[in-house]
Amino acid sequence: MKAHLGTFRKKDGSRRTMRFVTIDNLPKDFFTSQTKGTGKKTNLAEGSNLVWDLDKQGFRVFNKNTIIGELQVFHIEDLSLAETTNNPVG
Repeated sequence: MKAHLGTFRKKDGSRRTMRFVTIDNLPKDFFTSQTKGTGKKTNLAEGSNLVWDLDKQGFRVFNKNTIIGELQVFHIEDLSLAETTNNPVG
């Protein structure tokens, strides 16, 4: 599955580098198993995207408006195996 590596500036001004999978690239059964709620859509600020953080193993927000450099694309076999071939980070 397609994954990304990117760095962005957080609201507090610090930098954050994240390896993540976008929601539209997550298997539907995985997304459903990791979420629960009322069915209401969460309003994120423009440019902010909900993603699955491969290192934290949880949902996080990636801010595309404050991206530093370019997103790198790589592939992972499985969400539980974030350390896979073509993975640009350790």
